[in-house]
Amino acid sequence: MLDVERRGPIAIVTLNRPEAMNALSKALRLALYDAMVALDGDEDVSVVILTGAGERAFTAGLDLKELGGDASAMGAANDQDARSNPVRAVERCRKPVIGAINGVAITGGFELALACDVLIASETARFADTHARVGIMPGWGLSQKLSRLIGPYRAKELSLSGNFLDARTAADWGLVNRVTAPSDLLPTALKLAEDMASIPVETLAFYKGLIDDGYARAFGEALALEHERSSGHNREVTPEKVEARRRQVMDRGRSQ
Repeated sequence: MLDVERRGPIAIVTLNRPEAMNALSKALRLALYDAMVALDGDEDVSVVILTGAGERAFTAGLDLKELGGDASAMGAANDQDARSNPVRAVERCRKPVIGAINGVAITGGFELALACDVLIASETARFADTHARVGIMPGWGLSQKLSRLIGPYRAKELSLSGNFLDARTAADWGLVNRVTAPSDLLPTALKLAEDMASIPVETLAFYKGLIDDGYARAFGEALALEHERSSGHNREVTPEKVEARRRQVMDRGRSQ
């Protein structure tokens, strides 16, 4: 149902229900929460890659068959508890999460993709917000995140039509970082994860939090937040640490 593979400081988390297009059942959402909590607390993990099994789907979102058979399960669409809200489960991870989007990311699956810090999409990836077509309003952040990422006009085009957005257009619109051939998706994600993992994990977590927390505020407040946090952090940086990092940057530059 959920696979976690370790490759040194990188963890690959795979939603593994390909027969159900990796739909987010209650059990899968809980498993994702448990995995993200464990990886967040693992000092040996620096970066997480989140992907789906098979070629058809990253995830089709909430398991509609499960919802259709249990009226009480409808609350999952608005649940803010990270144990049942996969977006919260991913967002609470302090380490970078790279979404390797291998197929369709639909509705709740679209929301889960947007919870990642970086998105790399296969050429076969497609995105769709079908909340309006299903008759359920988004409760995991899609209506607000999407308009901030691609603008309100494009967001309305997608959400009010339910139409699919192909990977190349998603990249052109700034929704994904890059598009690869299907066979190159995981290697590309791993290469980026390796680049990130070459930076101390505490630095990654601090900088990710600075970006995320600032983005959620007005610009002036965000600048004040940066000043406050960076001032406190930089006071702890010694000249010796700066010199050691400078040499590492120079050595990396020569090898690339």
